[in-house]
Amino acid sequence: MHDLTDMEIDALNEALDDEYRAWATYDQVIADFGNISPFSNIRAAEARHIGALCELFTQYSLSIPENPWPGKVERYASLRAACEAGAAAEIVNGEMYDRLLKVTNHPDIQTVLRNLQAASQQRHLPAFQRCAQRSVTGRQMHGRKPNQNIQK
Repeated sequence: MHDLTDMEIDALNEALDDEYRAWATYDQVIADFGNISPFSNIRAAEARHIGALCELFTQYSLSIPENPWPGKVERYASLRAACEAGAAAEIVNGEMYDRLLKVTNHPDIQTVLRNLQAASQQRHLPAFQRCAQRSVTGRQMHGRKPNQNIQK
């Protein structure tokens, strides 16, 4: 059995849901625009983040929910829009982790949440900001041409 409060369980569920949504979003961008950076790299990182959270779920004998997001995330009309949305999402993600870190004193949970926040703010956010800037300046991104049949 676990020794977590309801708030801590809710925090773990919120973090996992956010990581699931990010993974599904970046997976959709890859499906729409090709296997391009930074989306391919960050999707792989999101899978590792999901794994780290699932380890906590297992450690505390919590049921691991399925990812509800594939096929239900926003689609973007351009790579630039996807990059800008990725940057905005990483800012919100950092704020979420600030809030979630306040609800637990468990060192293992705090370590995972801090690591996820650091990856978001120190690696993912700058990568999406560079991606958006490249799209603005017209530099070519690696990958296939965007799918023109995207619907929101």
